Amino acid sequence: MTPLEIGFFGIGAVILLIALRVPIGAALGLVAFFGIVSLRNVDVAFAALRTTPFEFAAHWSLSAIPMFLLMGAVAYYSGISSALFNAARLWLGALPGGLAVAATFACAGFAAASGASIATAAAMGRITIPEMLAIKYDKGLAAGVVASAGTLGTLIPPSILMVLYGIFAEVSVSKLFIAGILPGILTAFVYSAMIVVRCRLNPALAPNIDFEATWGERFAALREIWPLAALVAGIIGGLYAGVFTATEAGAAGASLAIVIVWLQGKLTLERLKLSVLEALSSTARIFFVAVGAVLLTRFLALTGVPGYLAEVVGGWAGDPLLLVIAASLIYIVLGMFLDPLGVMLLTLPLFLPMFTALNLDLIWFGILVIKYLEIGMITPPVGMNVYVIKSVVGDKIELETIFKGVAWFLVCDIVVIALIVAFPDIALLLPGMMR
Repeated sequence: MTPLEIGFFGIGAVILLIALRVPIGAALGLVAFFGIVSLRNVDVAFAALRTTPFEFAAHWSLSAIPMFLLMGAVAYYSGISSALFNAARLWLGALPGGLAVAATFACAGFAAASGASIATAAAMGRITIPEMLAIKYDKGLAAGVVASAGTLGTLIPPSILMVLYGIFAEVSVSKLFIAGILPGILTAFVYSAMIVVRCRLNPALAPNIDFEATWGERFAALREIWPLAALVAGIIGGLYAGVFTATEAGAAGASLAIVIVWLQGKLTLERLKLSVLEALSSTARIFFVAVGAVLLTRFLALTGVPGYLAEVVGGWAGDPLLLVIAASLIYIVLGMFLDPLGVMLLTLPLFLPMFTALNLDLIWFGILVIKYLEIGMITPPVGMNVYVIKSVVGDKIELETIFKGVAWFLVCDIVVIALIVAFPDIALLLPGMMR
């Protein structure tokens, strides 16, 4: 076989292994290793296997990842996710589909203390889905809203994928964080509008309940979420004012979260231990996948696949709109089969030079990439957020039902992407005002 044929065979092998439920990092790494052996020799393959993990993990900016994960874990174990949903329920519960709308905004709020889609979906799913099922909400809606709104964990800052994009695209991670705020809020509102309209047209999706809440109860619930407000103000305010960089924001956020929980009187040795262990295990999983993706990227570079794809897409590269459409199609298709991190690391070497050549803003492109990756988190067959929700609900809801439930939210994501493409200032307004 020619190197190009080996490259495409390798891509097919990765998809097959993932379909067979081989761990994603292992699938990427194994295909890369044996691919390099077939192209060069076993010594070169082992050399890549020895050097790549250190070269990747030693990048200073990546130190933000375990810190943001620690911040999210501390926030979760302190009970902030429960307080968020309770406040959102009291303020929004009277709307058609009010609990689903409340779950959407609770996910958006927790995303500001999480940094990862899976963590947001898992944390909020444990709290919101049982309450929706208890009052006979449609199972697809109850599970679908949390799986979909959980993706806001990668769009609303801080975001681990934004850190990685900023490193590979060589753009300001701080500006990326700020750029994600308005698209994240827009996504939450579009989701909520769709829920309200659907539930008004079909009340069986979300049965009406006798919901009464006094203004005193509503404002009292807001007082319970002051830790989140303080955390968000500390991180976003510090980034916006240039007090610290995005990398330093990870440590600042984790430290601030620990101080806030201590001030609440909720910091115990056991909770701190659980938070650290969760951050460590999540970091290890992310880095394992990332190293496998970097190895696969090196293998594909040897095969010439990126250059071939660049030639195929090259005819579209002269027109910005056509290039965006091409990127959208490739990201959505790859997102159906590959881990978001793997998709990003595979595609950036192809698209970044094209967008740079057309003088398109790479911060704006980064937000689009994150939205594409969000779609991949809820599309079959490898919609990771869907599987997270399935693990939360167990046998109460079928996997097929959850995938059907997210379909309406996928339509909303397409609407949001169209708006960001048509009105780039949605992503660029706030970072353009930074110092």
